[in-house]
Amino acid sequence: MKGVTVITHPLVQHNLTRLRDRRTRPQEFRRVLSEVAALMLYEATRSFTANPVNVQTPLASARGFKLSREVVLVPVLRAGLGMLDSILQLIPSARVGFIGLKREETTLRAQSYHKSLPADLRRFEVILIDPMLATGGSAVAAMDLLKERGAQRVRLVNLVAAPEGIRRVRRHYPALPIFTAAVDRRLDEQGYILPGLGDAGDRLFGV
Repeated sequence: MKGVTVITHPLVQHNLTRLRDRRTRPQEFRRVLSEVAALMLYEATRSFTANPVNVQTPLASARGFKLSREVVLVPVLRAGLGMLDSILQLIPSARVGFIGLKREETTLRAQSYHKSLPADLRRFEVILIDPMLATGGSAVAAMDLLKERGAQRVRLVNLVAAPEGIRRVRRHYPALPIFTAAVDRRLDEQGYILPGLGDAGDRLFGV
């Protein structure tokens, strides 16, 4: 699918398989999700721009690079929290915003219950993180909130995506880059990804 990068690195796929396994308990699920998020970040940030700079080593001057723009990480609560810490370890200078969305079980529509974002996102690189891209409702709702704050450079990072969710995002935000470890078969009648890995939030926190 155009604009969708499926990350096929063996370590990403190995960890995804562990997360799919229903025998994986919450403690291990949290650790593995954190690990795979860090691995996926390398691909998601590959197109970041960097400016050349000179630094002084203990021995001589060296040419290096510095990111052109600041980074804002935006996990979608609650499951996105499981991907946040490991990404922050790689980009410790990043700011962190939060978007709280819950799915209304009968209509499957995303309902917003929390928003904490920088007032102006125009100058930032924004990484929107959520383990699952199912119906696409949460991703579109989150993007609407980011656009309200002026976001111009956003990347969506999901562990598992459904074709239905990708199509919905594409209808609303055709230029949004999507990074995922897998595009699964379809959604079931309740809007869960098949085969997926279940409810990521429930498995992450055990409730």
